Amino acid sequence: MPEQYDITPKSCALHFIPLELRVPLKFGHETLTYVTCARVRMTVETADGRSADGWGETPLSVQWVWPSTLPYDERHECLNEFTRHIARAWSDFDVSGHALEVGHSFIENRMSQVLEKFNANRDEEAMPLLAALVCTSAFDIALHDAYGMLHDVPTYSTYNKTYMKHDLEFFMSTAMNSQAVLDGLYPEDFFDLPHKSTLPAWHLVGGKDWIEPEEDDGSGPNDEYPVLLRDWIRTDGLNCLKIKLRGNDATWDYARLLQVGNIAIEENVDWLTTDFNCTVTDPAYVNDLLDRLVLEHPRIYGMILYVEQPFPYDLDEHNIDVHSVSARKPLFMDESAHDWRVVRQGRELGWTGVALKTCKTQTGALLSLCWAKAHGMTLMVQDLTNPMLAQIPHVLLAAHAGTIMGVETNSMQFYPAASLPEAAVHPDIYKRRNGQLDLGTLTGPGFGYRIDEIERDLPDPE
Repeated sequence: MPEQYDITPKSCALHFIPLELRVPLKFGHETLTYVTCARVRMTVETADGRSADGWGETPLSVQWVWPSTLPYDERHECLNEFTRHIARAWSDFDVSGHALEVGHSFIENRMSQVLEKFNANRDEEAMPLLAALVCTSAFDIALHDAYGMLHDVPTYSTYNKTYMKHDLEFFMSTAMNSQAVLDGLYPEDFFDLPHKSTLPAWHLVGGKDWIEPEEDDGSGPNDEYPVLLRDWIRTDGLNCLKIKLRGNDATWDYARLLQVGNIAIEENVDWLTTDFNCTVTDPAYVNDLLDRLVLEHPRIYGMILYVEQPFPYDLDEHNIDVHSVSARKPLFMDESAHDWRVVRQGRELGWTGVALKTCKTQTGALLSLCWAKAHGMTLMVQDLTNPMLAQIPHVLLAAHAGTIMGVETNSMQFYPAASLPEAAVHPDIYKRRNGQLDLGTLTGPGFGYRIDEIERDLPDPE
């Protein structure tokens, strides 16, 4: 019976790791220059007293999770404080089961309670759900890692009937017509197995990135890593470029697409995608850009594999019918895709794909993966500039999900030195070679971190 595999969280330690970016990264209307990563060690136990530790990590990316006019420092400290609240909530969360079952219960019940109480005590703007999920995700990832560690198996080999008491219908029983689609099925039924050992890597072309040599004014980083786009393409053998656009300046966006697209053609790069970071409010903005592109530059138009999250992520407040956009190119939810319920809502509005992120919890990513695949939607796995340990569950999700094309991975652009201790054990996960990541070093139980081999000094626990 699966009960013999049940675990209960017992304690956790939270570490905040500050990082500075070597070059700025623009998110929508704001620019990221430094970030705090939350790293968590969680201890779990079985009913017979066996225990194990698991690890999880997530960048608390303020601009991405909480676009606002509030000062950055205020939002940054708010996320840190909420993460401390979540740590305390996990330490006395007395629920047993598979990691997916425990994680689902925490997110649906305890996290919601903590967020409601936290916001009730704030005089300023309420912290959004997306921010709460990102703060929670490091703990949830650690829970899933601990589950595999305790049972001495890779975590991804446990998402099945052998280990789980409940099938997918249990988690998504309110879904319309879900009974016929999900009854008797488990996450493993929607994985690409055997999982991929290499993945095409997407490079991020940020809105602040220098593209041409004349843009380099000498103020860039003095290190061993490239700065200009052509140098990145040649050094890493890149074949996939994700282009950050403004979404409120059609002239700039079109010129940026042509600039990057022409370099891609000259450098034999095959694939492009566009990311508007929720700044567009009218589908006509995206449609006009794509329609002009297909007439004037059909080759660049053909290289665009999909369009990512042009519209505001709150679908209840911004209930925009997007069928006209997805009729032109596959249209992927990113910030909007909090969980499978929002994915269902997005599908009804015309979204055709989902960009999964482990930073919205491993539990939530898996359930969204299953619902989306069961209903014919395409998948991608997108980055939150994941360094250090955060990179590993991120790429494992992409390897198992069956994405439209590889995985976005850009921490090596913005803070490559941060991951040097982890890269000593897993060199080809933190360095893109021939446009690929190689997952061959991820071996052993849990997420395959091989944490005992990583020589990293952590700050004192919070």
